Amino acid sequence: MQGKELYSPIALNNEFKRLFKERGWETTRIKVKTFVPEIGVEHKGFREMDAIKNKLGVEVQFGKYAFMVYNVAAKMTIFAKLGYIDSGIEIVPLLSFADDMSTGVSYFEQMKTDLEMRGESNIDIPVLILGIDVRKPSRQAILEK
Repeated sequence: MQGKELYSPIALNNEFKRLFKERGWETTRIKVKTFVPEIGVEHKGFREMDAIKNKLGVEVQFGKYAFMVYNVAAKMTIFAKLGYIDSGIEIVPLLSFADDMSTGVSYFEQMKTDLEMRGESNIDIPVLILGIDVRKPSRQAILEK
């Protein structure tokens, strides 16, 4: 999007993490270790949640669509199963905000549609999908100035 000023998803995510930390929320990382018999290799890694406080997990997602779905459909259920959280909040941009970011950014309207089409599962936990935007002046307000 040459010549267009865009919001930085990375900078936005970092600012949310900073603000959560200031308010006593903790980034939580868990180790993952499992043996994969099909290839005879042990997989080691981690899963991390942006912010946890009082058993409420928060993920801020200004990245690719697959990460937004993963956060809600897999990561939050893993953290719940291990007792870290019992509910979650996924913060994502509305489409109007995502349009002012780099390409491929997930947005609220996608997630809402997919969750409605998917339906409920017996492993789901309560998750609020919070769509955010930045206030933009209307075309009329700009013309009146």
